Amino acid sequence: MIAPLRPGVRLARPNGPLIETERLVLRQWSSADIAPNTAMLADPGTARFITIDGKPITDELVGWRNAAVMAGHWALHGAGMFVVEEKQTGKFVGRVGPWFPPGWPGFEVGWGIAPGFRGRGFAVEAARASIDWAFATFELDRIIHCIDRDNTASQAVARRLGAEPGREVDLFGHIAEVWVTSRSRW
Repeated sequence: MIAPLRPGVRLARPNGPLIETERLVLRQWSSADIAPNTAMLADPGTARFITIDGKPITDELVGWRNAAVMAGHWALHGAGMFVVEEKQTGKFVGRVGPWFPPGWPGFEVGWGIAPGFRGRGFAVEAARASIDWAFATFELDRIIHCIDRDNTASQAVARRLGAEPGREVDLFGHIAEVWVTSRSRW
Protein backbone atom coordinates (compact mmCIF):
# COMPACT_ATOMS: atom_id res chain seq x y z
CA MET A 1 0.00 0.00 0.00
CA ILE A 2 1.26 3.46 -0.84
CA ALA A 3 1.87 5.78 2.09
CA PRO A 4 -0.40 8.82 2.46
CA LEU A 5 0.86 11.89 0.65
CA ARG A 6 1.88 15.04 2.47
CA PRO A 7 -0.51 17.97 2.08
CA GLY A 8 -0.11 19.71 -1.27
CA VAL A 9 2.00 16.92 -2.83
CA ARG A 10 0.82 15.32 -6.09
CA LEU A 11 2.46 12.34 -7.75
CA ALA A 12 2.97 12.21 -11.51
CA ARG A 13 0.34 10.30 -13.45
CA PRO A 14 0.71 8.78 -16.90
CA ASN A 15 -0.63 11.06 -19.57
CA GLY A 16 -1.67 8.54 -22.18
CA PRO A 17 -4.55 8.65 -24.61
CA LEU A 18 -8.15 8.33 -23.54
CA ILE A 19 -10.46 6.72 -26.08
CA GLU A 20 -14.22 6.74 -25.79
CA THR A 21 -16.57 4.53 -27.75
CA GLU A 22 -20.34 4.36 -27.55
CA ARG A 23 -20.29 2.23 -24.38
CA LEU A 24 -16.68 2.14 -23.23
CA VAL A 25 -13.75 4.21 -22.01
CA LEU A 26 -10.22 2.97 -22.82
CA ARG A 27 -7.70 4.56 -20.48
CA GLN A 28 -4.42 4.23 -18.61
CA TRP A 29 -3.92 1.94 -15.63
CA SER A 30 -4.37 3.01 -12.01
CA SER A 31 -4.04 1.26 -8.67
CA ALA A 32 -7.83 0.81 -8.59
CA ASP A 33 -7.49 -1.61 -11.55
CA ILE A 34 -5.26 -4.11 -9.73
CA ALA A 35 -8.03 -5.94 -7.85
CA PRO A 36 -10.50 -6.30 -10.76
CA ASN A 37 -7.68 -7.31 -13.13
CA THR A 38 -6.55 -9.94 -10.60
CA ALA A 39 -10.15 -11.14 -10.23
CA MET A 40 -10.40 -11.49 -14.02
CA LEU A 41 -7.17 -13.51 -14.09
CA ALA A 42 -8.38 -15.69 -11.20
CA ASP A 43 -11.07 -17.09 -13.50
CA PRO A 44 -9.79 -20.44 -14.87
CA GLY A 45 -11.42 -19.87 -18.28
CA THR A 46 -9.67 -16.51 -18.65
CA ALA A 47 -6.33 -17.60 -17.22
CA ARG A 48 -6.22 -20.58 -19.55
CA PHE A 49 -5.69 -18.25 -22.49
CA ILE A 50 -3.94 -15.13 -21.16
CA THR A 51 -1.63 -15.97 -18.27
CA ILE A 52 1.89 -17.13 -19.03
CA ASP A 53 1.37 -20.59 -17.57
CA GLY A 54 -2.38 -20.85 -18.24
CA LYS A 55 -3.11 -20.99 -14.51
CA PRO A 56 -5.38 -18.67 -12.54
CA ILE A 57 -3.76 -15.82 -10.64
CA THR A 58 -5.15 -15.78 -7.12
CA ASP A 59 -2.23 -14.26 -5.20
CA GLU A 60 -2.52 -10.52 -4.56
CA LEU A 61 1.19 -9.87 -5.24
CA VAL A 62 1.14 -11.80 -8.52
CA GLY A 63 -1.95 -9.83 -9.56
CA TRP A 64 -0.16 -6.60 -8.66
CA ARG A 65 2.83 -7.68 -10.77
CA ASN A 66 0.58 -8.42 -13.73
CA ALA A 67 -1.00 -4.95 -13.53
CA ALA A 68 2.48 -3.43 -13.12
CA VAL A 69 3.60 -5.17 -16.33
CA MET A 70 0.56 -3.80 -18.16
CA ALA A 71 1.18 -0.25 -16.88
CA GLY A 72 4.93 -0.64 -17.40
CA HIS A 73 4.45 -1.50 -21.08
CA TRP A 74 3.03 2.02 -21.45
CA ALA A 75 5.92 3.56 -19.50
CA LEU A 76 8.57 1.73 -21.53
CA HIS A 77 7.02 1.86 -25.02
CA GLY A 78 4.49 4.69 -24.97
CA ALA A 79 1.69 2.25 -25.80
CA GLY A 80 0.11 -0.82 -24.31
CA MET A 81 -3.11 -2.46 -23.29
CA PHE A 82 -5.76 -0.04 -22.15
CA VAL A 83 -7.97 -0.60 -19.17
CA VAL A 84 -11.48 -0.90 -20.53
CA GLU A 85 -14.30 0.39 -18.37
CA GLU A 86 -18.00 0.53 -18.97
CA LYS A 87 -19.11 4.15 -19.41
CA GLN A 88 -22.45 3.68 -17.72
CA THR A 89 -21.11 2.09 -14.52
CA GLY A 90 -17.38 2.86 -14.46
CA LYS A 91 -16.74 -0.86 -13.89
CA PHE A 92 -13.59 -2.65 -15.07
CA VAL A 93 -14.51 -4.61 -18.21
CA GLY A 94 -11.05 -5.90 -19.07
CA ARG A 95 -7.94 -4.92 -20.96
CA VAL A 96 -7.56 -4.41 -24.68
CA GLY A 97 -4.88 -2.91 -26.86
CA PRO A 98 -1.32 -3.02 -28.14
CA TRP A 99 1.15 -5.57 -26.85
CA PHE A 100 4.67 -5.97 -28.22
CA PRO A 101 7.21 -7.09 -25.59
CA PRO A 102 10.67 -8.26 -26.72
CA GLY A 103 10.55 -11.47 -28.75
CA TRP A 104 6.83 -11.17 -29.52
CA PRO A 105 5.88 -12.27 -33.06
CA GLY A 106 4.68 -8.80 -34.05
CA PHE A 107 2.68 -5.74 -33.04
CA GLU A 108 -0.41 -7.23 -31.44
CA VAL A 109 -3.74 -5.83 -30.37
CA GLY A 110 -5.04 -8.31 -27.85
CA TRP A 111 -8.04 -8.53 -25.56
CA GLY A 112 -9.07 -9.98 -22.24
CA ILE A 113 -12.60 -9.42 -21.01
CA ALA A 114 -13.78 -10.17 -17.48
CA PRO A 115 -16.33 -13.02 -17.27
CA GLY A 116 -19.27 -10.81 -16.24
CA PHE A 117 -18.88 -8.67 -19.38
CA ARG A 118 -18.51 -11.34 -22.07
CA GLY A 119 -21.04 -11.88 -24.82
CA ARG A 120 -21.99 -8.20 -25.04
CA GLY A 121 -19.67 -7.15 -27.88
CA PHE A 122 -17.25 -5.26 -25.63
CA ALA A 123 -14.17 -7.09 -26.96
CA VAL A 124 -14.99 -6.15 -30.55
CA GLU A 125 -15.89 -2.55 -29.65
CA ALA A 126 -12.70 -2.00 -27.65
CA ALA A 127 -10.48 -3.83 -30.14
CA ARG A 128 -11.85 -1.74 -33.02
CA ALA A 129 -11.03 1.45 -31.12
CA SER A 130 -7.56 0.13 -30.28
CA ILE A 131 -6.84 -0.89 -33.86
CA ASP A 132 -8.05 2.49 -35.13
CA TRP A 133 -5.73 4.18 -32.62
CA ALA A 134 -2.78 1.93 -33.49
CA PHE A 135 -3.10 2.46 -37.25
CA ALA A 136 -3.46 6.23 -36.70
CA THR A 137 -0.43 6.31 -34.39
CA PHE A 138 2.08 3.82 -35.79
CA GLU A 139 3.53 3.08 -39.23
CA LEU A 140 2.13 -0.44 -39.47
CA ASP A 141 0.97 -2.52 -42.41
CA ARG A 142 -0.57 -5.14 -40.16
CA ILE A 143 -1.59 -5.88 -36.62
CA ILE A 144 -1.59 -9.39 -35.24
CA HIS A 145 -3.76 -11.21 -32.70
CA CYS A 146 -2.18 -14.29 -31.07
CA ILE A 147 -5.02 -16.68 -30.31
CA ASP A 148 -4.83 -20.14 -28.77
CA ARG A 149 -6.14 -22.85 -31.09
CA ASP A 150 -8.87 -23.73 -28.58
CA ASN A 151 -10.00 -20.15 -27.91
CA THR A 152 -13.07 -20.11 -30.14
CA ALA A 153 -14.47 -16.96 -28.50
CA SER A 154 -11.36 -14.93 -29.41
CA GLN A 155 -11.35 -16.43 -32.88
CA ALA A 156 -14.92 -15.14 -33.29
CA VAL A 157 -13.80 -11.66 -32.16
CA ALA A 158 -10.95 -11.75 -34.69
CA ARG A 159 -13.36 -12.75 -37.47
CA ARG A 160 -15.72 -9.88 -36.55
CA LEU A 161 -12.72 -7.55 -36.85
CA GLY A 162 -12.01 -8.88 -40.34
CA ALA A 163 -8.77 -10.61 -39.30
CA GLU A 164 -7.58 -13.73 -41.06
CA PRO A 165 -5.71 -16.68 -39.55
CA GLY A 166 -2.09 -17.06 -40.58
CA ARG A 167 0.90 -18.95 -39.27
CA GLU A 168 1.23 -20.65 -35.92
CA VAL A 169 3.74 -19.71 -33.20
CA ASP A 170 4.83 -21.18 -29.89
CA LEU A 171 4.03 -18.80 -27.03
CA PHE A 172 5.26 -20.05 -23.66
CA GLY A 173 4.81 -23.69 -24.69
CA HIS A 174 1.35 -23.21 -26.21
CA ILE A 175 0.65 -23.15 -29.92
CA ALA A 176 -1.17 -19.99 -30.97
CA GLU A 177 -2.55 -18.96 -34.32
CA VAL A 178 -1.45 -15.55 -35.54
CA TRP A 179 -4.48 -13.77 -36.93
CA VAL A 180 -3.77 -10.71 -39.09
CA THR A 181 -5.60 -7.42 -39.50
CA SER A 182 -4.10 -5.59 -42.46
CA ARG A 183 -4.17 -1.82 -42.84
CA SER A 184 -5.19 -2.19 -46.49
CA ARG A 185 -8.37 -4.09 -45.55
CA TRP A 186 -9.10 -2.09 -42.40
